[in-house]
Amino acid sequence: MRSIIFASLTVSLIACEKPQKAGEGDGSSQSSSGRTVIQNKGSDTLVNVAQAWAETYKNVDANVAIAVTGGGSGTGVSSMINGTVDIANSSRSMKAKEIEAAKKNGVDPKEHIVGYDALAIFLHPANPMTEISIEQIKAIYGEGGAFDKWSDLGIEIPGCPSDEIVRVSRQNNSGTYAYFKKATLGKGEYKLGSRDMHGSKDVVDLVEKTPCAIGYSGLAYANEHIKMPCVKKDADGACVTPTVPTAADGSYPIARPLFMYTAGEPKGATGEYLKWILSDAGQCIIVDKGYASVRDVNCG
Repeated sequence: MRSIIFASLTVSLIACEKPQKAGEGDGSSQSSSGRTVIQNKGSDTLVNVAQAWAETYKNVDANVAIAVTGGGSGTGVSSMINGTVDIANSSRSMKAKEIEAAKKNGVDPKEHIVGYDALAIFLHPANPMTEISIEQIKAIYGEGGAFDKWSDLGIEIPGCPSDEIVRVSRQNNSGTYAYFKKATLGKGEYKLGSRDMHGSKDVVDLVEKTPCAIGYSGLAYANEHIKMPCVKKDADGACVTPTVPTAADGSYPIARPLFMYTAGEPKGATGEYLKWILSDAGQCIIVDKGYASVRDVNCG
């Protein structure tokens, strides 16, 4: 709640200000109070840590305010291309068509890896499943996949009399949606009929309340009311539990980098902010939020 309040206050301070077009100056704008404002938008996976970075950074540089909003990776990247934000948060790399659109708009996107995440599979606590393979995930979520009922996997779930596999997914502007598709379905498409949620927390909330459900999202959104099976890359491979260390070392099969994109090399206040995010202080915050840092850091 504190993060939401901070974001609202920050936005209210800059409501009358229009950010400079990406690539002009340091890419920031000035609020009516004289503070430099950095507009930061995109991935819902990253929004919690982005809020935490913003809240802490106001104590590092009182002359800089960070306005953070979510909306999905695609929304953030589009806003960076159009010059309406200084930093786009993304839980997937930019698509070729987005890079092409950026270049047509005179923007040279620069990619900054700011952490790593494990995409966990979420189950209701009543579900007896303890492990799952990428092939099984594909058969559940992929178009033409054979698994539509839990009995197809030899599983019986208390409180799920329909036996239906309730597939919980993300909306298609989400970087999590795009990365999960690539990592588990390859070139295939999703099955129709999933329940597509706006945010990662919504996925967890629905799975927690639905015995028949299976969902996926960032590890940082896990809580004690859901279950996370280990994941096998192939049927005969090791089953790896989603954790911060297994995301960092790449042993978890659905681990991914987390990105911030800028229009060109970041300068001025935006450049200093990104340097701070990659410093020990910034990286300890992302670790505290349940993600893996870009390098080894001693957070005490």
